[in-house]
Amino acid sequence: MERYVVKGMKVKGNVTQYEDFKYVIQDVGNLYLGAGFSYEELLGHEMVPFKLKAIVTQYLLKEAAPETTLESQFYYLEENTFLYEIFEQLKVRVKTQVQVEKKGLFGKEQILYKEKIFTLQELADMNLARKKAAGMLVREIIFSKLEIMSFSL
Repeated sequence: MERYVVKGMKVKGNVTQYEDFKYVIQDVGNLYLGAGFSYEELLGHEMVPFKLKAIVTQYLLKEAAPETTLESQFYYLEENTFLYEIFEQLKVRVKTQVQVEKKGLFGKEQILYKEKIFTLQELADMNLARKKAAGMLVREIIFSKLEIMSFSL
């Protein structure tokens, strides 16, 4: 079995496992942030756009601690809070992994993780007990670049 390490990822055969979930990826319309980042680390990362850093500094750090990770922020995010309103303005979506049961060929059940992208409203509608029961893991935060650029400071 071959094993490669590529900037925080392990590759075994054709399966990639992210180790630290701290990455910044951009395409034409979206900005994807690994959920392992804390707000403090986001401010120091060179690939995070200046406008998002300004939003974090001006608004998010007034409501959250600098060492708060994106993973915990979105896992425990509640509706009708100031942070929720900011993320709603930015049209944030959250990529998660949830446990699903799958029957095998001979009827044996397995628990596997399946990726699912939630809107902020869907995520906030789930209470903490449902998230824990589903074995939810927050992996990635997806920002709309258009909404970042149109956000007024």
